[in-house]
Amino acid sequence: MSFQGLTVHDLLACKGKRKLAYVQAACDAEVIAAAEAGMDMIGTAFIPERAHFAGLAKGTHFQFGLPWGKHASASEALRDAMQAMQAGAQSVYCGMSPAIVEVLAREGVPVICHVGLVPPKATWTGGFRSVGKTPEQARDVLQAVRDFENAGAFAVELEVVPANLAAAITERSAMLTISLGSGSDCDAQYLFSADLLGDNSGHIPRHAKVYRNFTAERERLQAERVAAYREYMEDVTEQRFPEKAHAVHMDDAVLAEVLKNA
Repeated sequence: MSFQGLTVHDLLACKGKRKLAYVQAACDAEVIAAAEAGMDMIGTAFIPERAHFAGLAKGTHFQFGLPWGKHASASEALRDAMQAMQAGAQSVYCGMSPAIVEVLAREGVPVICHVGLVPPKATWTGGFRSVGKTPEQARDVLQAVRDFENAGAFAVELEVVPANLAAAITERSAMLTISLGSGSDCDAQYLFSADLLGDNSGHIPRHAKVYRNFTAERERLQAERVAAYREYMEDVTEQRFPEKAHAVHMDDAVLAEVLKNA
């Protein structure tokens, strides 16, 4: 791996040879830790407060995602994608249609598309559930993958697609397949850091594996904060704080001279 991390060319060369690990990060600490761990791919939403993330992700393939619903046209999406690339991304996630993806790809933007359970579009597929278990849905998933590949996407995120269907897609598509709850046969595995780290106090998706319990650690730290504040308040009330070591003192003779003429 070069200093800049895996390029799109490198990622595609890994297809069928080794599995790739990919995480979504939401803060500086997560990006830095994932990069230090040697993560293959790190992604995050392309929003102003995260524009500096690419500079923290040394040695990884860094991806910015175009927030769904922000762009009303291909021109708006392309402008944002170009800005994301200029900010240091090596690829861009776009959850919009093949027509929009084609405009980005035509200008050389490496695009990761999204098929299966696409949360903003879940009302069309029956809500937050697996997509592709019926013959009709499976055919729709296959057609969507073909449409995105023809549009020029280099990778496809398969979210909660049946594992055997995802495996068949991986065999048939030249695109890099990224599994989010779509089995182990895809080219890459994708998890959100909040789920992986146990930093999510809400619903944990069935497909997510929790490796740490940051929620419990956060609660422990909060309890320690409360305890520290109480101890401080008690020390003030009982005049145990401040002690002599916490204050600055002047020479008594100098003070006496000052006060004599005060």
